[in-house]
Amino acid sequence: MQLTSYLQDGMLTIVLTGEIDHHCAKHYIRTITAKIEAYTPQICILDFQEVTFMDSSGIAVVINALRNMAKIEGKLELAGLQPQPMKVFRASGVDKLITMKEEVK
Repeated sequence: MQLTSYLQDGMLTIVLTGEIDHHCAKHYIRTITAKIEAYTPQICILDFQEVTFMDSSGIAVVINALRNMAKIEGKLELAGLQPQPMKVFRASGVDKLITMKEEVK
């Protein structure tokens, strides 16, 4: 479980890795929240390209990021979605709330 990020032209990209489950979800939520509050980006992209597994805890991570971006009137996007996380997001309906892309910019 690692998380790296970079800010460029008002766009914050946060790269998630490994498995997102109940063991690491709170860490991801705290870290993503802190980065959004620190940088107040116009757009935040959560990059899932290196995520190998995700359960429903990943939905909580994304919804929390969505709420934090809404507070600053920003936009949240998901990118680099592999088939397994995409399946979880589609089953939950998150794909109707957030722009989701398979490729990473």
